[in-house]
Amino acid sequence: MRLLSVIRNFRGKRVLVVGDLILDRFLWGRVDRISPEAPVPVVEVSEESTMPGGAANVACNIAALGGRATVLGAMGEDHAAERMHELMGEHGIKCIDVRDDRPTTQKTRVIARHQQVVRFDQEDRTPLSGRALKELLKAVREEAGKYDAIVVSDYKKGVVSRKLVEALLGTARRGATIVVDPKVGNFHLYRGVTLITPNLKEAAEGSRVEVIDHATLLEAGQTLMKKFSLPSVLITRGEAGMSLFEKKKVTHIPTLAKKVYDVTGAGDTVIATLALARAAGATMGESAVIANHAAGIVVAEVGTAVATSDAVRESLKVSNISVTEEKLRG
Repeated sequence: MRLLSVIRNFRGKRVLVVGDLILDRFLWGRVDRISPEAPVPVVEVSEESTMPGGAANVACNIAALGGRATVLGAMGEDHAAERMHELMGEHGIKCIDVRDDRPTTQKTRVIARHQQVVRFDQEDRTPLSGRALKELLKAVREEAGKYDAIVVSDYKKGVVSRKLVEALLGTARRGATIVVDPKVGNFHLYRGVTLITPNLKEAAEGSRVEVIDHATLLEAGQTLMKKFSLPSVLITRGEAGMSLFEKKKVTHIPTLAKKVYDVTGAGDTVIATLALARAAGATMGESAVIANHAAGIVVAEVGTAVATSDAVRESLKVSNISVTEEKLRG
């Protein structure tokens, strides 16, 4: 089977991940009572864990699938940055970061009985500037030409800018795939990349098309391609699956997930798998199908999770889904 051979080719393929580095913290516990101080649950914390998030989670997904990942971003001079480097080392990921006077971005989730109770964030979303921006662009120009695929992981924390994307486009290897996990408000920054992967809400806001049915879905996808000079767009649609827009066609891929426990990091898994599949020689359509299988695996787990190449291979063997294609007009 063609897709299984693509996954075998994941081993050792090099992917650069550029974007917002986030440390995900989880406080695990149980709720047995309501606070007497305010109408809020009291969580008795029994365990704490930290995991790579944002661009770092994308890199972890690539490593779990057998690829060789390098992650590039910005962090502060703090314990969270030290912990991030430790985690990247544990996953065999090369971590290049510029230091700024901002704190390293952290998201702390409190979870009880497999449900999030609250999340609190520590961050500074001011765009990088001055010395930190110069160092980041210098690192991009030194690294980008070494990879077959590049992922831009934009969490709108100040790292991704037009200058960054231009540096990637100007120094990437000829024919390299550059894919972007976008954020609303930043679509204009991605002009000229290979692919963006918005969810349905992001696609609607980026295209300024209210997506209410099949016709408006097609309009939104085509609008994004034309408006931002993109050869392809992958719209993730939750329970409805994914729709891959290319020059003359759209391919609809149904979801595989039977149970969804947590969508945390699912977008990271999609873009990581897609980029690695492209580096391994898959077509854009084949890459989207493989990414759909990987996403179906991680949403069945609680917390930030990754899919392994073995798990994706097994999913491909046992799952029988049919994609549908239709021609695009105009």
